[in-house]
Amino acid sequence: MRIAVTGSIATDHLMTFPGRFSDQLLPDQLQQVSLSFLVDELEIRRGGIAANISFGLGCLGLNPLLVGAVGTDFADYRAWLERHGVDCSGVHVSELRHTARFMCTTDTDHNQMASFYAGAMSEARNIELAPLGEIDLVVVSPNDPEAMVRHTDECRTRGIAFAADPSQQLARMDGAEVRSLIGGAAYLFTNEYEKALCEQKSGWSDAEILDRVDVRVTTLGSKGVMIDRKGEPGLHVPAAPEVRKVEPTGVGDAFRAGFLAAVAWNLGLERAAQLGNLVAAHALETAGGQEYTLVREDLLTRMGQAYGSEAAEEIAAHLG
Repeated sequence: MRIAVTGSIATDHLMTFPGRFSDQLLPDQLQQVSLSFLVDELEIRRGGIAANISFGLGCLGLNPLLVGAVGTDFADYRAWLERHGVDCSGVHVSELRHTARFMCTTDTDHNQMASFYAGAMSEARNIELAPLGEIDLVVVSPNDPEAMVRHTDECRTRGIAFAADPSQQLARMDGAEVRSLIGGAAYLFTNEYEKALCEQKSGWSDAEILDRVDVRVTTLGSKGVMIDRKGEPGLHVPAAPEVRKVEPTGVGDAFRAGFLAAVAWNLGLERAAQLGNLVAAHALETAGGQEYTLVREDLLTRMGQAYGSEAAEEIAAHLG
């Protein structure tokens, strides 16, 4: 299966605040917030949702096609991704703008406040999928909004299965745009909050969304993941135990990489969620969306401990 992952490619600037954001927010002053947080640590990491997902897929032995827009400062990042099995032939290089920047501060409760500079990402709307060759599944992850709509429409026109992953962009899209992004999706990925926002923005109920997508995947943080299909009972898959919690940036992207790898291997939805949860646990144990490593024997051992020997055996059959 050839998977194209469209979306943001960015540099992450990750900071740690040794306190709680909630302690700094005054309920009677929320209409005029002016806060500055003195942070203890700064990590500059490779990131962007599409790049993070592609990195995880590459680490699992697939060769995903990354589709997005970057600046001329992308050369070192490109080399890193290609060393980890990512096909960067679908990446457009802007002559005018820098690669996007994600700036995020995390408090002691793992709450986050972030800003995102789009930069070259705005040129992703000019990328056409057709010249990139045969594609079996397109992941439409957060990107320039016009690019997300264009890629989704092209998938429908060309009859290519697509996974809708609107996440952060839900906040800035109106109902018509949200409906256009998720209708007809083979997979719809959201977290619990985004699930509610998706319903509110689209004007569709949970049941109505299930009428319009094949599989709805809702990540629940430490509670695992819920998978829903029309006419079937919901499937809850518990989270994989983590060794330690370091930093949550990129955890959802790692989940998607594991889930989609299992889909590419024609494994069932439960196994896909299990692998997604396990890759997500690896990401949680490092700072940054592409700093974890997947060692075959360690991965299989942890899979067996979390989900049983049969799960480990099925994954082992597909890992290099």
